[in-house]
Amino acid sequence: MAALPVTAFSPDKKHSDRERWICIYPAYINSKKTIAGGRRVPKDKAVENPTYLEIKDVLTAAGGIKFGVENKLYPRETSKEVLYRGRIRVQLKDDNGKPLNPDFPTRESVMLHLCNMIPKLKTRQGKQGGEQGSHSTQSGAATKKKGKGRR
Repeated sequence: MAALPVTAFSPDKKHSDRERWICIYPAYINSKKTIAGGRRVPKDKAVENPTYLEIKDVLTAAGGIKFGVENKLYPRETSKEVLYRGRIRVQLKDDNGKPLNPDFPTRESVMLHLCNMIPKLKTRQGKQGGEQGSHSTQSGAATKKKGKGRR
């Protein structure tokens, strides 16, 4: 995640400058976050614990979107783990102010697209199947245990 240096914002900058690109943190679309904690989409559309890698995969598959990944941590994030790191910068408009991709004219449209597509990723499909199988084995093992204190 090599990031180019970003300078201070100035209204004179063009839309193609990285400073004018929008920022998307995984917390913006995380269903486990509250609005006060940083979620920016409705809870029913949000995704459970998205990572910057999943966001990157979806944006790459969408095509026609220029973006960059930076090794930054969301300021309201309490955990400092690598899983929660990552900031995606996305260029929405060209220098004339027109959207680069007509499907994504606003930051909300990009975030809602991410919410729709992340659950369809192959990595997410595998996690759902694996979790269901592990729950059944754990519950079966728990019933066979004897209580503490028997002598």
